[in-house]
Amino acid sequence: MQQYELAKQALINHEVIAFPTETVFGLGVYFDDEQAYAKLNVIKKRKDNKPYTLMLSNVEQIQKYADIPFKFLPIIRKYMPGSLTILVKCKTNVPAFVTNGSGVIGIRIPSNKEALDLLKFLGKPLLVPSANRADEKPAMSDSEVEDIFGKEIAVIIPGQAKSGQPSTIIDLTGNQLKVVRPGPISLQDLIACLEQ
Repeated sequence: MQQYELAKQALINHEVIAFPTETVFGLGVYFDDEQAYAKLNVIKKRKDNKPYTLMLSNVEQIQKYADIPFKFLPIIRKYMPGSLTILVKCKTNVPAFVTNGSGVIGIRIPSNKEALDLLKFLGKPLLVPSANRADEKPAMSDSEVEDIFGKEIAVIIPGQAKSGQPSTIIDLTGNQLKVVRPGPISLQDLIACLEQ
């Protein structure tokens, strides 16, 4: 719990934290903290026009931040929490800087207990990219995060990521489901889920 307290304090102070998920290690800042978002871009060496994922602690929260077409709900029920990121139209409580003014956000709910416990403790969604510099391999352990970023990360929650394969990303903003980034969940699985 002490690690979680330290992480919360760091986030309140506009710092960046790191924590393990079931896919890769993630970096995190509070989703509505523009100062920390700018810091995250510098640390990641990432261009401003590439939005970060909004990470939530449970499925019920999705409706608070995004509008989901009814026909895609079976996918959410079956694959979230899990290695799936959904691109959806966000509500007005998501700041424009988060989506680069696009009105579209990626949402993910991790399935590992450590990440879910942390998110519940923090009580607020995080913006979470993988723990790596732009175009480099994501870190899989706390020691790898330290090797890559050193003191740039305020708090690193100890642990080991599981699969090493980033989540499947699907676009649910139109009439048809589109796979944006292949991952552990296949297009065939997703289509089969909708056809049940």
